[in-house]
Parts: sequence; structure tokens; C-alpha cells
Amino acid sequence: MITLQQRAIAHFDLDCFFVSVECLHDSQLKGKPLLIGGSSDRAVVAACSYEARRYGIHSAMPMKTALRLCPHAIVRSGDMDRYSEKSREVTSIIADKAPLYEKSSIDEFYLDLSGMDKFFGSLKWTSELRKAIIKESGLPISFGLASNKLVSKVATDEAKPNGQLEIPFGAEKNFLAPMPIEKIPMVGKETAAQLRRRGVETVKILSEVPPSLLEAWMGKNGISLWRKANGIDDSPVVPYYEQKSISTESTFPADTIDMEFLHAELVRMTEKIAFELRQQNKLTGCVTVKIRYSDFETVTKQMTIPYSCSDHVLLEKVKDLFKKLYDRRLLVRLIGVRFSHLVQGNYQINLFDDSQEMISLYQAIDHIKNRFGWDMLLKGTNVVPPDKRKYPAPKKDIMPYYKG
Repeated sequence: MITLQQRAIAHFDLDCFFVSVECLHDSQLKGKPLLIGGSSDRAVVAACSYEARRYGIHSAMPMKTALRLCPHAIVRSGDMDRYSEKSREVTSIIADKAPLYEKSSIDEFYLDLSGMDKFFGSLKWTSELRKAIIKESGLPISFGLASNKLVSKVATDEAKPNGQLEIPFGAEKNFLAPMPIEKIPMVGKETAAQLRRRGVETVKILSEVPPSLLEAWMGKNGISLWRKANGIDDSPVVPYYEQKSISTESTFPADTIDMEFLHAELVRMTEKIAFELRQQNKLTGCVTVKIRYSDFETVTKQMTIPYSCSDHVLLEKVKDLFKKLYDRRLLVRLIGVRFSHLVQGNYQINLFDDSQEMISLYQAIDHIKNRFGWDMLLKGTNVVPPDKRKYPAPKKDIMPYYKG
């Protein structure tokens, strides 16, 4: 029987994914400082090449600041359609070959290869998969191979760019020990600052702090930090096909063909589950709209979309689907919206043409919704709070065919 400590977990990460896709599309961009994002003074950097990073540029930096640091940098607006297509291409390659994999973000994957040493050798098999991905997709990719997800992810970061690194079983703690505490996943600036003020600067020192003391300093996260510092992580690889969708639907007290009301409901439902996406730090790659008519016939229509969790992007897709789907002159009994093909990620990555103000707006909206409830801040499209919502009475005459 394979124990958790004997697992073989590979972490794959497409190097500078957005940049690599742009360079694949235009080879003249290779080796040059490249910034992905909007070109206005208020835009932010969504991604940057290694050449640009040498000038101190990093993602989420104002584009204006980045161009001051590197005036000769090339700026490209993001193309989420292209990035999503390449992400799905790599996913397909991995799905065809891996026994068990988890798509943890648009450009990251975990593979559980436990037991494969008996047949092929985990390192040999993983190396061959990496070569296949590079050959078939044209994109550089790195991987780390270790006994758990935490160490394999850190190993991938050390293997970049376009490399691979195996951490043998039993060597996890020694591998992490000399690294600065910021190398531990989920240790952000604030946590790192708190630890450094207490003299904890390396993973080795962090691993030697008594768990009870870390808990006193950091609360329940202190125990998690101690486990990570000691290379302990028993979290499973979650099969990608088991990734759940997020959906909502509404059955009306009275069947209706009031288009203004139906559109308002679509807006309300889309905002509700888009907020849930952001709460879970996820993006959706597929939108489905559902209609049930008064005669109980149920129809659905879906579309694959560039990965997103932004209201204004998803609302456009939902409305377009509804327009194409509603093709009968019948009263509507129920409508629903579902987001599927979920991956980890945040809304900043597809706001290529949006400003810092747009990002700040989403953060402010979600802060208010977190505090007072998702339905306390809605778009002004005839949407009212649930306790005051009045559903339309059924109409006797049938509305002419809906043209949008």
C-alpha cells in the first residue's frame, strides 16, 4: 500500500505563460523586454518577460512605472482567447497521458504519479511528458517532482526557466531549509514581515520554532506554517474532472415573458455566482444558460470562453447565450446560469485593458458584499433586493419573437 509519505507528485508550470504565448505568436518578441497589459497611463502589468524583470518590473505594477524603469520595453495588450486556447491544448496533452491530474490554474498542474516507479520510473515518465508538451504546444514548461504538492511546487520555482528538478523522498526538509521564508507558498508580504520582525528569516529557522509559539503568533495559520517549513503536506491531487461547477437557477411563482424582468434576473444570478467564483479564487472557462418553458420543455446552451470571473465579461456571455437560446414564443417558468471548467486564478489576469481603478473597484465591491451580503450591491438594471422583488403576473397575449 502506498502511504502519503511515499507519494510521487509532479508540479508543472508553464513558464511566463502569457509572454510565452505572445512569443510563440510573434517570434520577434523572443529575448526582448515584453510587458503584457494595457497601454494607458492607468493600466497595470498583467505579465512580463524575464528580460523585463531584470529592470525591477513585476506583475500588478502600474504600466506607467514599468515603462519608466524600461522605456524600450514592448507592450502587448492581452489576448485571453489565445491564452485560454493554449491552456486547454496543454490540458489535453496532460489528460491523454497522466493517470491523475489536477489543473490548479490556467498554467499550473499537479500530477499524482504514485506507484509508477514500479513500471517506468516517475522522473523518466515526467521528463518525457515535459518534452511532449514542449514539442506539441511550442511552449516552455518546468516541473518539480517530490513526495507532496508543497515541495514539488517550490522545486518547480527553483527549476525555472524551462527546467526540471526532483527532490528525493526524505530530502524535503533539507531542500527547503536554506530558502527565505517568502519561498513558502502563501507566505505573503504581511506574514513575512511579522516573522522577520521576530528574527525568522529562513525556512530552517521557521521549522525550528515550536508549533505552539507559532500558533500564538499567527493563530491557526501558525501550525500550517510549521508543517510547510518542515516539508509536510498531505493534501491530495484533486482530479480535474471532479472540479465542481457553480450554478444558480430561479423558478418563478408565475410563468412570464417579461423580458425586462428576465434580463434583470440574469444579471442578478450572474453577479451572485461570479462573486462566488472570486470568493473561491477561481475562474470559469464555460458558461451555460438554462431555460424551462411553461410546457416544462427545458433547453440549455453553453459556450467555452476565455477564463474569467469578472461580472462585466460574464454578463455579456450570459446575455448572448440567452438571446440565442430563447427561440420560442412561450412563457418562461425557470432560468438558470452555470459556470464550469473551473480553475484557480483571480480576475486581475484578464483585465489587460482595464485600469488600476477597475481592479480597485472590484476589490471594493467584493469587500462590501463580504461584509453585508452579495445582494446588497447590485447593478442598476431594475434589480431589487429579494425581499422586495415582485414577480410579474402571467400575460395572456404572447410577445412577438425576441430580437434582442
